[in-house]
Amino acid sequence: MQNAEKDSRYKLKERIPLVILHYLAGAFAANSYMLIRFDKRFWIPAVLCFVLAFVLPVFCAGGFPGKLLKGSYYGMKMLLMFLVSTVVSVIVFTVTMVYIGKEGFFSWWPALVIPYTCELIYFWTGIIFVYINSKQLGLKYRLIGIFCGMIPIAHLFALGLIIRKVDREIKLEYAKNKLDIAREKDQVCRTRYPILMVHGVFFRDFDHFNYWGRTPKELERNGAKLFYGEHESASPVPESARQIANKVMEIIRETNCGKVNIIAHSKGGLDTRYAVSMLGIAPYVASITTVNTPHRGCEFADYLLGKAPQKLRDSVAAGYNAALRKVGDLHPDFVSAVTDLTASRCSELNQEMSGFDMKAHGIFTQSIGSVLVRAVGGRFPLNMSYSLVKHFDGRNDGLVGENSFQWGEKYTFIDTHNNRGVSHGDIIDLNRENVPGFDVREFFVELVSDLKNRGL
Repeated sequence: MQNAEKDSRYKLKERIPLVILHYLAGAFAANSYMLIRFDKRFWIPAVLCFVLAFVLPVFCAGGFPGKLLKGSYYGMKMLLMFLVSTVVSVIVFTVTMVYIGKEGFFSWWPALVIPYTCELIYFWTGIIFVYINSKQLGLKYRLIGIFCGMIPIAHLFALGLIIRKVDREIKLEYAKNKLDIAREKDQVCRTRYPILMVHGVFFRDFDHFNYWGRTPKELERNGAKLFYGEHESASPVPESARQIANKVMEIIRETNCGKVNIIAHSKGGLDTRYAVSMLGIAPYVASITTVNTPHRGCEFADYLLGKAPQKLRDSVAAGYNAALRKVGDLHPDFVSAVTDLTASRCSELNQEMSGFDMKAHGIFTQSIGSVLVRAVGGRFPLNMSYSLVKHFDGRNDGLVGENSFQWGEKYTFIDTHNNRGVSHGDIIDLNRENVPGFDVREFFVELVSDLKNRGL
């Protein structure tokens, strides 16, 4: 996977002299009291430096894709300047106390109040800009900043975490934008056939909240033509497959494209396989890519359905079905959808579809899988289900066991080589989170680019 962030051609290039001047201006303004005490005309450069401390970050770097990233950069530079200025202020105040400490409170109190006030303004300017503009801080880091803000030492640790998180976000987004600009003419994702993206269970395709996160925009920027399954979120596999088959034929009629490439996540992979194998749309499908699909089902789902009291199952199902109707499902069926994810039911489905040879029909097939390394790596509720799934299915992505992913001619397993891993939601950028060691958007760009190179 191409790592634009580490490629010098795409790295954020700062104007170092301006960055240094920014730190010096902030520190000078905060610690100008001694100079002003000797000559009041130093008020002029002190005020000038104070103003520069807020203006210079605007010119320290450029080329940011969007105002939010530019705002995050501004806030981060103000926080870094705050740290530098605070260190200088502590040193200067210590020296000042040695020099004028014996003259009494009314002589030295401005040496404390002036830098404290300046540092306070620097800090709050930076933190407000970062909190408003950063997309990657999330609730977790914002709460850490709030709760640790008034605790000595802990507040510096929290500030360091926030700066590091925002810095990583800025550099990554900047590099990705530069990379996309550089390869724009190549249209690396302009496949011969359009892409149909099929969602998994308990989700719908929403205009205001795309199930696939930031990935569709990245693919389209690189030339991809995308469509969405738009099927109901909780139906048994045969019914979901029927809706997907109808969608494929609708795309064929409207665009005259001949075929589609299908990328399907989770249960959507089972739905897609059934549609192609059993419902006669094979001539209209060029490729199938399943993403973290439970091809052999989930043992833990068998256990839950087998052990859960009927009253509890009915209550949970009723709640889910009521909620799903509100988001557009006409006939949601929670129990049937979950049942089709069990290992026993998937065994039956695989047997039903076993007589159909995808390769013989000219359909390229591949699968993708990933796992969490530990429960805390996943977002709710996958961090809660991880241990339960692990007990029954072994290594898993928070929902599906690793042994269930592999299917088709090619299998790609994602290993981040760290202690976090990639969850069932991370793999489709559901939470819009930059996962260490895995650039989900670039992964899908390379995935679709490979389909293009195959002539699909």
